[in-house]
Amino acid sequence: MIYTVTLNPAVDYFLEIDELTLGQVNRSIGERKAPGGKGINVSRVLKRLGYSSEALGFVGGFTGRFIEDALHDEAIQTNFIKVNGDSRINVKVHSEEETELNGTSPEISKEQLQQLESQLKKLTEGDVLVLAGSVPTTLSVCLYQDMISIARKQGAFVCLDTSGEPLDKAIQARPSFIKPNHHELGEMYGVDIKEVQQAIPYAKDLVGKGIDYVLVSFAGEGAFLATKEEMYFATPPRGIVQNSVGAGDSTVAGFIAAMQEGKTDREALSFSVAAGSATAFSKSFCERKEVEEFSQTIDVKKWEEVNVDENL
Repeated sequence: MIYTVTLNPAVDYFLEIDELTLGQVNRSIGERKAPGGKGINVSRVLKRLGYSSEALGFVGGFTGRFIEDALHDEAIQTNFIKVNGDSRINVKVHSEEETELNGTSPEISKEQLQQLESQLKKLTEGDVLVLAGSVPTTLSVCLYQDMISIARKQGAFVCLDTSGEPLDKAIQARPSFIKPNHHELGEMYGVDIKEVQQAIPYAKDLVGKGIDYVLVSFAGEGAFLATKEEMYFATPPRGIVQNSVGAGDSTVAGFIAAMQEGKTDREALSFSVAAGSATAFSKSFCERKEVEEFSQTIDVKKWEEVNVDENL
């Protein structure tokens, strides 16, 4: 079974505005609401790719009920822990540029955290656990590290997608898969990474620390996958970016789906990049058909076969 954890679920409120003018009344020309949070996004994309998952985390109030109801409408199973406050609302304004206003998370008690830990202790070998998103400032930066330790002890495959100090701490527990972008990878090592070849030694270092798969994304420039056996670079398809929300989460979901299907590492990288691109090129999340179509157009090479001057 695949489980996703979202510590900070939200109602994502999307507004389309011709021109955003500060200090004045702005009227939308379109709007929609959706359950949000990186782990939830992974669950929603997995469903579109043909895989069921169970969404875990914390929800509360009328916004929490909306999140649960919306996921159930998509036939996604949930097992959220209820908190006293309202789940946050994130406002995402699409105008000349994308602007986001993210709300604050409700308080999570020690007892509620223990409930989540109890859920993780029920994982079994062969299960997949996805830990995605930021850690609320009211919680310990070591939280993901602790959760990974529990899940790995149970024999689960753990995917991690976060940044900052929670990522630095979590690495010590050896998650199975991580997906930093090049900025996040640079922050981990205190360097400025601008080109793919600059990231290679740091990805190798992470693999050497016991992480099975390190997928580093460079947005429209591509992505590479480092494992103990090989390193691959994928050149993404070209298209017009219409939606930056969920592209990285779609990449994670694509990789998990590919692994569930027994694809090779090369194929998994292609499929995951295709999923991320398909979401970025649409106004919603990707669908299975378009991911398969995109994956056929993606050029994946072993790193030693890449001509840096011509391809990057």
